[in-house]
Amino acid sequence: MGIPDLSVLWVIFFVLLLTSLMNQLLFKPLVRAMNARQSAVTSAKSLADKAAAEAKKATETFDEKTRAARQELARQMEEARRAAEAERARLLEDAHAQAHGTIAEATRQLTADADDARHRIDRESTELAHAIADRVLGRQTT
Repeated sequence: MGIPDLSVLWVIFFVLLLTSLMNQLLFKPLVRAMNARQSAVTSAKSLADKAAAEAKKATETFDEKTRAARQELARQMEEARRAAEAERARLLEDAHAQAHGTIAEATRQLTADADDARHRIDRESTELAHAIADRVLGRQTT
């Protein structure tokens, strides 16, 4: 066995050199880029999770405020309905009172007119009876 061939040593030297250059120029930057990308993905996922949590909280707050506003609106509508019902009842009572007053006035006027008519009829019937009696008895009225 003799001295190994120098070309084998040169091949080993170039393989080691190439491996070192590939490691420095390709693999390390590639690993750094992959790690940076993974870090960016993790950061983006964290931000997305945080944004989703905030959106959920905002939605819950909005739903609660909407529910409270609907309850307040329902309360106000019920209050307005009660006030309108009370006003309607008051107006109805006023209308009944006015109608009763009008009926009472009309009844009083009708009674007064009927009494007046009776008195006139009584007076006129008495006069007519005297006139008939005078005519029957032959007395002449001048």
